[in-house]
Amino acid sequence: MIQIIPSISIIDGKLTRLKQGDYASEKVYKNSPVDIARQFEDFGIKKIHLVDLDGARKGSPINYHILEAIAGYTGLEVDFSGGISTDGDISKAYEYGATSITAASIAIDRKELFSSWMMSYGREKITLGADAKKGKISIRGWQKNTQTNLEDHIDYFYMRGIKYVKSSDVEKDGIQEGPNFEMYERLVSKFPNVHFLASGGVRSVDDIKRLEDIGVKGVIFGRTYYEGNLTLKDIEGLLK
Repeated sequence: MIQIIPSISIIDGKLTRLKQGDYASEKVYKNSPVDIARQFEDFGIKKIHLVDLDGARKGSPINYHILEAIAGYTGLEVDFSGGISTDGDISKAYEYGATSITAASIAIDRKELFSSWMMSYGREKITLGADAKKGKISIRGWQKNTQTNLEDHIDYFYMRGIKYVKSSDVEKDGIQEGPNFEMYERLVSKFPNVHFLASGGVRSVDDIKRLEDIGVKGVIFGRTYYEGNLTLKDIEGLLK
């Protein structure tokens, strides 16, 4: 059964969502990140994806205090992302309660370092963030576009044993028009041993079921839940 992973994105310590990675589209929600996390846990969610948007833009994590609070007040597994670029960043993330981390920009800037993390921390603890716009990798909180092909980028780490890859079509994120199903079909077919986590564009349980049928192992969603279009009741039957 596909893993259901809500996303909590943070700017200035507040629950925030963007559209297509555009910081000018920032929408702040009144709910506190900890309260939202506890609601997820109470309903049976086991894991969340916590995104430090300030850290992603800066290139080093900032909102460790939110990570610490969520880890301290819930029993959720927390995958932490946003600007992780050094061993010190990872150590600090684990110190504050993360159970795994997702890193993206560093996998472009310093491939060898990212590869070494799979050995140092274990394949279960490290997720490759591979987000693309028109088939090319975007980094730095999607503020910087590269000329690196999405599939070539994943292949580099596939050959080095990557297990988890979180992939988004940037142009589908936050607009609730549906995921890029064709992209996930290609990726699952080409990299059968990778556990892909689909992120961006999910509108409904039907979208989640279609991703599961494709072979995606996990789905990350945010805005569709915060806007009330996908409720926890809707996904109750999908929870393990």
